[in-house]
This record gives sequence, C-alpha cells and structure tokens, in this order.
Amino acid sequence: MTTMYARLLKKPAGSILLFGPRGTGKSTWIRQNFNDAARYDLLDTREVLRFERAPYILYSELKTLPKGSWVILDEVQKVPALMDEVHRCMESLGLKFVLCGSSARKLKRGGVNFLAGRAVLNRMHTLTSAEIGADFDVERALIYGTLPMAVTGVDPEGFLSTYVSVYLNEEIRAEALTRNVGAFSRFLEVAARQNGQVTNISNIARDASVGRTTVQNYFDILVDTLIGYWVPAWKLKRSTKQISHPKFYLFDPGVARAMTGRLPYPPTQEEFGPLFENLIFNEITAYLDYNDLRYQPFFWRNYDGTEVDFLCETASGFIALEIKAGREWKRQFNRGLERVRREMSPAPMRTYGVFRGPRKTEFEGITVFPVEEFLHLLWTGRIIL
Repeated sequence: MTTMYARLLKKPAGSILLFGPRGTGKSTWIRQNFNDAARYDLLDTREVLRFERAPYILYSELKTLPKGSWVILDEVQKVPALMDEVHRCMESLGLKFVLCGSSARKLKRGGVNFLAGRAVLNRMHTLTSAEIGADFDVERALIYGTLPMAVTGVDPEGFLSTYVSVYLNEEIRAEALTRNVGAFSRFLEVAARQNGQVTNISNIARDASVGRTTVQNYFDILVDTLIGYWVPAWKLKRSTKQISHPKFYLFDPGVARAMTGRLPYPPTQEEFGPLFENLIFNEITAYLDYNDLRYQPFFWRNYDGTEVDFLCETASGFIALEIKAGREWKRQFNRGLERVRREMSPAPMRTYGVFRGPRKTEFEGITVFPVEEFLHLLWTGRIIL
C-alpha cells in the first residue's frame, strides 16, 4: 500500500482550469475534493466521440443539476469545442467546473473560449518537500524526482522509464503534435542534457540533427504539454552586456534523467548541479502557484560569467538566490549576488544562497542555508516571496 500525501493546492470557491503534467496527481486531488461531482472522463474514447459529434449534449445532460453544483471535465483538451458549452452552463445554469488537462496545445491553437476570467487557472506540480514532509529526501529527489509514483512506488526507475515512453506515445502520437517521433525523441535527450542551462537553439538543433525552426517548435510542444517552462533573463535597462537567452527547465529532475537515459547510473558531479537547481526552482514555482503569487521568476547573467540563478521582484522588493549542489560554500559563490545587488541599488534586495552542506553561513548581507532549512523556511512563509 502506497503513502497518500495531502496536497497543498487549495479547493477553490469557484470554477478552475487545472493543468499539470500527467502523473502529478490531478485526478486523485479531484476525487478527494469533489467526490460527489458529476464527472466526464475524456480519456474514454467513447466520450470523446460523443462530444465531438454533438458538444451541446453536455448542456442537455447538466441542465437538471441544482445551481452551484460541481462538474468535472477530465482531460478537457481532448474536445476543445466543449469550452463553449461549459461557458453556457456557467452562465445559464450557475454550475461550477473543474476543467482538468495535461496539455494546453489544442486549446491554445484552436483559439477556444477560455471563459473570460470565469475560471481561475491553477497548476498542479509534482510533490513538494512540504507535502512529503518527514519522508522528503533531497538525494532521492535529485535522482528520481518527486512525481507521486516515483516517491511512493516500489520501482521508480521502471516508472520513470515508462513515463517518458507513454509521454511520447500518448501526448505526441495521439495528439499528432509532430509526425517525426524519432527526431523528437533525439531532441528530448539533447534538451534534457541542457536542463537548467542557457538555451542555445542552434546548438541543440545541431546535436539533435534537426532544423532550428523544428527545435523551436519542439520546445513549444514541451511547454504546451507542461513538461517544461522557460525562465527569462532579467534585463537591467541601463546594461547592454547581459545574456538575453532564456533558460529552460523540465518539470521534474527524475523525468530529466529518464530522458537522458541516465536512470540506471548514479548522478555524476556534473549532473548534480543542474538537477539541484532544477529541484529548487520547482519548489519555488510550486510555492508561488499554491500561494496565488503571480511573480515571474528570472535569472541574471552577465557576459563575463557573473550570474544569479534566481531573481524575482516581489511586493516587498527583490529576492536574489544562488544555488550550489556542493556541500561546501565558497566565498566566490557570492560574486553574482554581490554584483546584482550593486547593479540594482538602491532597490531593496534580499540575497540568499542554498547548498547541500550542513550549516547555515552568514556573509555581509547574504545568508546561505542548507537546502532542508531553506525549504522549511520557504514553505512556512518565513522567507517571503
């Protein structure tokens, strides 16, 4: 019997669009919070065919429900035309919806009705350190990630290998997102090896033996199917010598390792850095989403190599964060934090470091936390973003 962890995503008062990669626990969360709701599962091909032929059936079947009743549409992207009917049910019948999906591509490309603000967009993340609690193990999370089945299952390697295969087959082939699955598979491996680094489209195109335009389209597929996201570079207005290319992060370190074929092997020292950075960024973005904070995470990097891994403008000023996978914090690690603080003065800024070492360290204006302490302070609201 596997452990069930309580999720931090709050039950909404009104309709929501709930998106997240496959396997993050959306369906489980829905069952726990909306057990009595009317539900339509669009993974069922029969339901898809039925609604594709006549989307208006949805309204006909729901019009007898009491006002304020909840309705679940799982994998709503399978039938984009239903969004107009959902809108009609909200307006005419006063129903509330949970519209759940693992891909926004068909919805975005079809120019469908996104309900004009009548449903709040939420994102389901992999399990966070706060949700796992005392069972959270940083080293294990770096190797296998924190998808629920990778955390609670008996064979995380087998699960993750199958996950990547299912993603290719179900999300890519089924939705006909690309005809050349072989080229996309090569791209996935190369892109996963670049996880968390400044993205050079031309270099990735060369290494994957596909065209530059095709690589850009492939990245769009990853974003639309929620497998990864861009982190843009922060641009100081007065500066002309900063890196402007974004970084790209996959949504889970374990999935990143599965895409590179590295699951059977211990992570190398070269791997640990990007994996650790990926894990911390995922925790931060989950914290922002689950606390309804709409701040955009950035990174900052100068052409001379000076960089800061995370930079975010908040209501109380800027936060700058440097992330290092080592167990010893060296003074030169502070260079980026000190530099960006000078560059952005007199703007208020808090500067932090995170590492895998055992003890908190204080420098002039910089606090360096062991990762476990940093995550605890983040999720308890004592590091305010």
